[in-house]
Amino acid sequence: MSEITINSNICGFVHKISGKRKGKNIIIDIETDCEKIRKMSHMEIPMDQTLDIKDNYVMEKAQEMNCSSNCLVPCGILHVCRFEMGMLSESLAKKSGSISIEFK
Repeated sequence: MSEITINSNICGFVHKISGKRKGKNIIIDIETDCEKIRKMSHMEIPMDQTLDIKDNYVMEKAQEMNCSSNCLVPCGILHVCRFEMGMLSESLAKKSGSISIEFK
């Protein structure tokens, strides 16, 4: 099981995302106070629908929930999927630390 925390400082929400591979799907659960993101919890994401940014299950769900284009959660969900698929090393990600956007 993979777990990450997203601190969305602009909107003021903290999202805890966990994912677990189950067959050819990744099951995503999200703990959050954001109503839009809460509706995305317990998604069963087909692994083959996470590789392309255009035809992407997670991005389609984010659009359905009317997520803001600057929402970090879809990107975080895709990172968890990549951990579970073995395409991104969890230990490398932990060693790298957090990902951030700095506004100047």
